[in-house]
Amino acid sequence: MKQIVCMFAVLLAAGTSFAQTDSTAKSTDTVRVGNFVIIKKNNGNERTYSSNKNDVNISYRIERRPAKKKNISTNWWIFDLGFANIRDNTNYTAAQAGPYFKTIRPADGPVNQNSYRLNTGKTSNVNIWLFMQKLNISKHVLNLKYGLGYEMYNIRYDTRISYRKDPQPFVHNDSISFSKNKLFAGYLTVPMMINFNPTPDSRKGFSLSVGMSAGYLLESRNKQVSGERGKQKVNGNFEMEPWRLATIAELGIGPVRLYGSYSLNRLQKDVTRVEQYPYAVGIRFSNW
Repeated sequence: MKQIVCMFAVLLAAGTSFAQTDSTAKSTDTVRVGNFVIIKKNNGNERTYSSNKNDVNISYRIERRPAKKKNISTNWWIFDLGFANIRDNTNYTAAQAGPYFKTIRPADGPVNQNSYRLNTGKTSNVNIWLFMQKLNISKHVLNLKYGLGYEMYNIRYDTRISYRKDPQPFVHNDSISFSKNKLFAGYLTVPMMINFNPTPDSRKGFSLSVGMSAGYLLESRNKQVSGERGKQKVNGNFEMEPWRLATIAELGIGPVRLYGSYSLNRLQKDVTRVEQYPYAVGIRFSNW
């Protein structure tokens, strides 16, 4: 009986000693298990582990796999800032014979090509996109991009041209000069593009998107500032086309996004005999 009790006492002491020896101590970069020491080092997306027991070194590496990409990704609140201009193909002789060009006073002269001269440095395009989505078509290299937003064109004139709507919309050369003379047009727009991205796992690669957009004219106005009249706004559609169709493109170089847009239809209706096509280029503030 004494021998059995002694045997249990020896086993209990040995177990306690073994448990104390193999207790695990953890720190931020080091884990100790008995005589083994595991050291963790973070190097970007890789983690290197090494263990040491006496003179034996064992090391191994665990690499993080990139997260699985979603087939549909959404980008909210995208902002565009760019310059705008107009390609003018108007036959002014024919337009002067129509009802849209008027001469209020002979001294003001008829509306002609010079009446539409732009201040190109201040003619701008600003767009706010509520969202854009990217739908994977093939291995995230080929995608479909679409969205919804509000396009705003601020066409600044260096002339006395004025847009009026009484009783019918018309334009004329005013009798005074303006320190600011702007035609504003705002469109609710849906873009649709095919996107090509040969490096979908890198934010530093190249991407190209091309397609078309359709916009509906929500508001337009002629804002003028002069010493004689102060600030003056005239709201109206001014015989502008309610729909705007455009070819669009986007170029991505690393984190930088550039965009372009060119109208396929006229700014004004056919009845005006004015043939002007707005276009814009600028920078896009977007995650992809």
